[in-house]
Amino acid sequence: MSANDLPVVLELRNLRKHFGNTQIIRGADLQLKQGERLALIGPNGAGKSTLFNLVSGRTAASSGEILLRGRNINGLSPFQVNRLGLARSFQVSNIFPQLSVRENLRAAVLSSHGYRHVFWRRLSALRAVSQRTEEVLRQCGLQAECDTLGGDLSYAAQRALEIGITIAGDAGLILLDEPTAGMSRDESAAAAELIRSVSAGKTLLMIEHDMDVVFGLVDRIAVLVDGRIIACDTPAAIRGNRAVQAAYLGNAEAAP
Repeated sequence: MSANDLPVVLELRNLRKHFGNTQIIRGADLQLKQGERLALIGPNGAGKSTLFNLVSGRTAASSGEILLRGRNINGLSPFQVNRLGLARSFQVSNIFPQLSVRENLRAAVLSSHGYRHVFWRRLSALRAVSQRTEEVLRQCGLQAECDTLGGDLSYAAQRALEIGITIAGDAGLILLDEPTAGMSRDESAAAAELIRSVSAGKTLLMIEHDMDVVFGLVDRIAVLVDGRIIACDTPAAIRGNRAVQAAYLGNAEAAP
């Protein structure tokens, strides 16, 4: 099956968001296909986080459509959107600092399985939950730190745990919000390989400012400037796009 024949997982149609008289998203159109990795880049204040909040249900769009596998999800709660197979991370690590790494992941897996506080059910009896927890531990390379409290992890390990929590429910569409922010070059490279691994066979939409990560990881790049997507193409095409260079990348030498 060619890329053109792949099903569309996420589609934005003339998406708009305003707060009072302030226009944040000004008619965004975007398609993300099954198994594709797409990076959303743009200058600070372009509206990237607002767009993520719209897609994940944290904010309702003022107008337009957000289609998840053909269903308009605009206005649904984050919980409802997650139940439809979309999971996201945040710019700031969103973990339980007083729980161990394994307990953080187990809580995420339990939630994805629909379990709540049922005091007479032993966790050890939930075999599928335990198996998935250990699988995510391995995927994220956190086995050696499985009993470490989340708050005692290094920053890079906390970000890996955040990614683990995001993928714990095995959602088909993953949104990662600046997953390498604040990392050293070596940490960013390791995080990119982790993202490549855990997103295999899934669909990925990520916000990222590290151009080495972006150009080395994704299939396409969408450029958001002043609430509008001014270009969406392969990394090679974006690298040579003069409008993108002028609006964001600066000059031809700024892109790797």
